[in-house]
Amino acid sequence: MASINEWKTFALNDVFDYISGLSKPRSEFGFGHGFVTFKDVLDNIFVPNELTALVNSTEKERSRCSVRRGDVFLTRTSETQEDLGMSSVALKDYENATFNGFTKRLRPKPSINVVPEYAAYFFRGPKFRREMSAMSSLSTRASLNNGMLDRLTIVLPPERIQSSIGNILKSLDDKIELNRRMNETLEETARAIFKSWFIDFDPVRAKMDGRQPEGMDAATAALFPDSFEHVDGQLVPQGWKVGKVKDEFTLTMGQSPPGSTYNEHAEGLPFFQGRRDFGFRFPTRRVFCTAPTRFAEAGDTLISVRAPVGDLNMATERCCVGRGVAAIRHRTASRSYTYYAMQNLGEDFARYEAEGTVFGSINKTNFQSLELLVPGDSLVEAFENRVGSIDQRIENLTQESRNLAALRDTLLPKLLSGELRVPEAEQEVDGV
Repeated sequence: MASINEWKTFALNDVFDYISGLSKPRSEFGFGHGFVTFKDVLDNIFVPNELTALVNSTEKERSRCSVRRGDVFLTRTSETQEDLGMSSVALKDYENATFNGFTKRLRPKPSINVVPEYAAYFFRGPKFRREMSAMSSLSTRASLNNGMLDRLTIVLPPERIQSSIGNILKSLDDKIELNRRMNETLEETARAIFKSWFIDFDPVRAKMDGRQPEGMDAATAALFPDSFEHVDGQLVPQGWKVGKVKDEFTLTMGQSPPGSTYNEHAEGLPFFQGRRDFGFRFPTRRVFCTAPTRFAEAGDTLISVRAPVGDLNMATERCCVGRGVAAIRHRTASRSYTYYAMQNLGEDFARYEAEGTVFGSINKTNFQSLELLVPGDSLVEAFENRVGSIDQRIENLTQESRNLAALRDTLLPKLLSGELRVPEAEQEVDGV
């Protein structure tokens, strides 16, 4: 086992050469070669495997601002001090790619061995972020120059220890990313079923043609009619109605209790107030309220009713909803049907987004007046039976990812400081 005394602290300019990227007019973007954007760096600990942005770069620019495995990119300017010096590390060479002028590239000197995976977590780790925040607070605007970088440091253990630390942490992030991709696929599947049943009416059209609807048993197929009729000027499956949100759903508009009742210590009910609380599918912010006034129940769909209007979450427990959020529930309490029916109202929500004076919003009267098709309750129940298990799988994977992220965030400072020792050989996290 390597001694902690073998861990050495270096000034960044002893380890890296750094330059700024390309600054070009807007007309030069959208074609040409791959380009690492400011957002790529800000949002990703590792440079995305595929670069979606393009820039019209010259051979000289591509040579000077190349992107290679091990390159560290830092945001060098930002609207907030918290986003200054955020990092992303390249894990491969990107042929002909360049990078954004509002970022710095730190390329390891040939004489120093820096494992890219270790560097990624060091630059996103608490020690470097504290140093960066302290330095940026001395500036009148959030900006990062070479002189500031020269005063920053990096801790480098022996290369084999760097590899072990990087592999442990990255294996957790790899599993989190795999879960994210699986969840996206699962949601696409659920959305496709909703669209087929309630928008395109594929089972109805199949029965009209004398065909068995695809992908469903005979009992479910029997719930769909075999013809259409005109209702309120719309062609709808026979027996369905054209209704409004208020006819089918219970809507609770949020109301914010006094700020003195909020806390972050798990006292009271979880409290959600607006867009910042919304994750991929389930609320993410953990603030609590000791004097809640408006409630959502587990299974309700939470909807952002202030800009951006129409973003959705599913409540997984009883919670308090503030004025930026509404909670909605179908008469049958079908959580999956509620979620995808509200998702299908996206264009209606977008209209209120555009009509806002200062910012978009929708009030209770307008929300309840939104039109939608009303199938029979038996079809809603059949949809819940079909899709509910998919949504439960999404919830389980989401919770697993949050647990893995918490484990990573606990391990990261302990591994980077040497408080938690690791074997010198490369290793992976068991079961990840």
